[in-house]
Amino acid sequence: MENTSHAVSVLTAATQAMASDIFIVAGLPLTYKVNGIMHSDGDRLMPADTASLIQEIYALAGKRQIEPFLDSGDDDFSFAIPGLSRYRVSTYKQRGSLAAVIRIIAFELPDPSHLGVPQAILGLTSTTKGMILVTGPAGSGKSTTLACLVDRINSTREDHIITLEDPLEFLHRHKKSIVSQREIATDTDNYLTALRAALRQSPDVILLGEMRDHETIQTAMTAAETGHLVLSSLHTIGAANTISRIIDVFEPSQQRQIAIQLSMVLRAVISQQLIPSTDGSMVPAFEIMVMTPAISNMIRDNKTHQIEGIIYTSAKDDMMSMDNSLLQLFRQRRITAETALRYSTNPEMLKKKLM
Repeated sequence: MENTSHAVSVLTAATQAMASDIFIVAGLPLTYKVNGIMHSDGDRLMPADTASLIQEIYALAGKRQIEPFLDSGDDDFSFAIPGLSRYRVSTYKQRGSLAAVIRIIAFELPDPSHLGVPQAILGLTSTTKGMILVTGPAGSGKSTTLACLVDRINSTREDHIITLEDPLEFLHRHKKSIVSQREIATDTDNYLTALRAALRQSPDVILLGEMRDHETIQTAMTAAETGHLVLSSLHTIGAANTISRIIDVFEPSQQRQIAIQLSMVLRAVISQQLIPSTDGSMVPAFEIMVMTPAISNMIRDNKTHQIEGIIYTSAKDDMMSMDNSLLQLFRQRRITAETALRYSTNPEMLKKKLM
């Protein structure tokens, strides 16, 4: 842990500034992202500076070896500094120099009410089997929403929860449930191996950090079909896009069968994005699709394009379109009309409601 004082001071400064991310890239000063806005600190970093800083960060991560990263050019890991925070690190090479993006993760589990996670989403934790997906672009808070769902189950049910993550972010203490948290590459080889093993470990709930390939998706759907609750995430926006993306991962000859299977196991799709608010912070907006017989039929009959219309016109409390979420935020004066329209899925329709 010698020679890590510069890295510790960088991490401390960014954490105290309430930054979400730290960027270490040659040719730029150290850069922090605070509420979606980039802030630079100090002089431009040279390749020798980024290499030195990243070596210090590997030293802070304990037993993490830097050599595999130097060979491959990419690495992901997480570590904690007691009394400060947890950090998720993605190191990579760019223009022959070492670079890193570091996500800052609070020790405390997020408070759903403080974050603005609707009760309709937390209510999904009463589901005991099937698949719930949280989707959205990178940095939209998917991991945070999943952590809220896991914590609610942990607080209210006597289950065995297995999380498979790359890397681990939020740490869960055992409450009413037993929580086994496994980190890809550290505790197990890959998602698929870990997921297959998890099915033999008497799980009630499986959190799968990401569904990256058709084999993992297939195994996750089988787990959901056989009486487990599977929580996972995808980098998609909107329920219809999410369903199409899953089906399209498979060969055309398999897509019909996958659509039928998905129509039976899917329980809900939460799609979220972080929106700049009027007070300079970021606020989440959500689309919530809960499975109904009509939506199940649409998935089975390859009519997923019609799902958006069902969500848009739904009067159910547990179903919400992205535009209605934006409209609520506007009426609460938390976002401007211009912001609502910029993030809207149907700006023309939303414009009439904002008038």
